[in-house]
Amino acid sequence: MARIEGVVLPHDKRIEYALPYIYGIGLTRSRDILKVVGVHVDIRVKDLTDTQVAAIQNEITRRYRVEGALRKEVSLNIKRLQEIGSYRGERHKKGLPVHGQRTKTNARTKRGKVRGTVANKKKAPSKK
Repeated sequence: MARIEGVVLPHDKRIEYALPYIYGIGLTRSRDILKVVGVHVDIRVKDLTDTQVAAIQNEITRRYRVEGALRKEVSLNIKRLQEIGSYRGERHKKGLPVHGQRTKTNARTKRGKVRGTVANKKKAPSKK
């Protein structure tokens, strides 16, 4: 069981695909870390030695901001935008897309489920 930055990595996956389970590390950054540390990308997490896990942990802590620190930084950035009253901050407050996407038809993830129209309403069975 490999635990890096407080995240338990799935032990049956290849290490290059397991590292992105850590918030702030994507596939490209994962491959860069493994290249610097000298761990082959095809190794499964369960096959890593303790020294390899420690080397990966040290590389991540030394060069990157991940997990709690990164989440805090992102939330502070959003809070700052909201406090200064920027357009992006207002979009965050309203729960709408921030980067200029259209909202007339798409944006289901941000806007949530929309009620159906009146025409879609179920009609009560008529009494005869």
